[in-house]
Amino acid sequence: MQKDPLLEKRGALDALNNAEFGWFHIKACLVSGIGFFTDAYDLFIIQLAVIMIGMVYYHDEVRDGDTVIKKADKLYPVSETLLKQSALVGTLIGQLLFGYLADLLGRKKMYGTELVIIVFTTITSAFASNTASPNGLSVVGMLIIWRFFLGVGIGGDYPLSAIITSEFANTKNRGAMIAAVFAMQGFGILTGSIVALIVLLSFSNRLNNDDPLNYLQIDHIWRIIVGFGAIPGLVAIYFRMTIPETPRFTMEIKGDVEKGARNIQQVLQKGDTLYADSQSDERKQKEQKPTFRELKYYLTKWDHGKVLLGTAMAWFALDVGFYGINLNQSTILHQIGFGKGSNLSQYEILKQAIYGNLITSALGTVPGYWLTVLFVDKWGRKNIQIMGFVALTILFLVMGLCKNILGQFIFITLYTLANLFNNFGPNATTFIIPGEVFPTRYRSTCHGISAAAGKLGAIVSQVWFLGLGADNFKAIMLTFSTFMLIGFGFTFLIPETKGKSLEEICQGQEQSIEMCIYLSNNSQIRSG
Repeated sequence: MQKDPLLEKRGALDALNNAEFGWFHIKACLVSGIGFFTDAYDLFIIQLAVIMIGMVYYHDEVRDGDTVIKKADKLYPVSETLLKQSALVGTLIGQLLFGYLADLLGRKKMYGTELVIIVFTTITSAFASNTASPNGLSVVGMLIIWRFFLGVGIGGDYPLSAIITSEFANTKNRGAMIAAVFAMQGFGILTGSIVALIVLLSFSNRLNNDDPLNYLQIDHIWRIIVGFGAIPGLVAIYFRMTIPETPRFTMEIKGDVEKGARNIQQVLQKGDTLYADSQSDERKQKEQKPTFRELKYYLTKWDHGKVLLGTAMAWFALDVGFYGINLNQSTILHQIGFGKGSNLSQYEILKQAIYGNLITSALGTVPGYWLTVLFVDKWGRKNIQIMGFVALTILFLVMGLCKNILGQFIFITLYTLANLFNNFGPNATTFIIPGEVFPTRYRSTCHGISAAAGKLGAIVSQVWFLGLGADNFKAIMLTFSTFMLIGFGFTFLIPETKGKSLEEICQGQEQSIEMCIYLSNNSQIRSG
């Protein structure tokens, strides 16, 4: 007797949703998480690298005719902003592109491709140099180009890692699993500071002396710390390319219920088959790939569209502040006297900048991520996001209004708390929620759109930082506080997903989706 595909699908997904947390789930988190470790390392190491690049390539005296105006030892503000922006622009494009392709072609086909891009462009960034032609690109120009393509790869990792983890997870631990993947970002940021410190200390004897080759040593340091980012990515490429297609994509978009059910049985019963993919010669339903027109029909219904508006705008608002402080952390700490002094050597300037990053990462960033892992399935995504936005609104407000009376220790404490509530708050939940609240057909595309909105916020933040100038610290902090309040407001458009399976979250949408497919197909026929 032929099996009922609907009953078989429901039974298989129930088994996946109710599975005990095991070795398979741990491996799935590790395979996805190592990519986020690499992403964060590569994205945020640039804020330390730009200090060194400025020392090496912008140390010549600036002259007006025969008159020496000043001795430049840092990148020009526009060049520094472009260098930081290039990866963000690439990330935005990668999130939209890979998000859509993962819904169109499958999660498995795209997974690993983005990591190859990251590894290749990290290596080329470490070897960037001035071109031989007098009118050719400078080392900064080369870095801007390579970091743009690096960003495309990093952007692809956002929807893919979130969706693959979400669609393989059980209901009870799904929030913690996605949060654990994203928490690797904290280790990536922290590792960047540790690697930079180790490399700097290994060159300390030469940098402490009045060595005419100091600039050459600093050039070696930034290239080593940038190039190190390729190593973890290389480790993960094989595992990503051999991970199976998610059962939900196989069943709901490819229409192969038997293959999807068999994949679920394999990964639940045999943990060592995480990287095996079953082949099915059985008859399957007609494959129905999603289209932009179909997505448009789906989102024009307010019940669906408001959710995307909530996830996208909350992420946009969050990243104005998150990237505003994390890509300019050394500059912000410098404003309150950390690493400031006219008699500091190059070695001391670099060491104090790294120490500042280590303190805030170790005490704020990393603990914040793992607090989310611990509490996200108990407190709920929405509650943690609201708590984080409220705390950040207050902290940025206090830092902006009271900078001159706080003192260095209190300010660094508040700044560290801001990092804590970024990550034990909306920085984690804005990543988790879009991986859960949308149906399988549009889940990756909508996650990519939400993430891209975040990167647009990051780009706006860098332009705003450049326009106001680091000295206008009060206006910068008050701007961040305002955007945290905006994120708080848009959070109320998002449903709570705690304790619900992906099917329960999207319950009742089948008829709406079928209507969108029908309208899309008929619209195509009429237009043809």
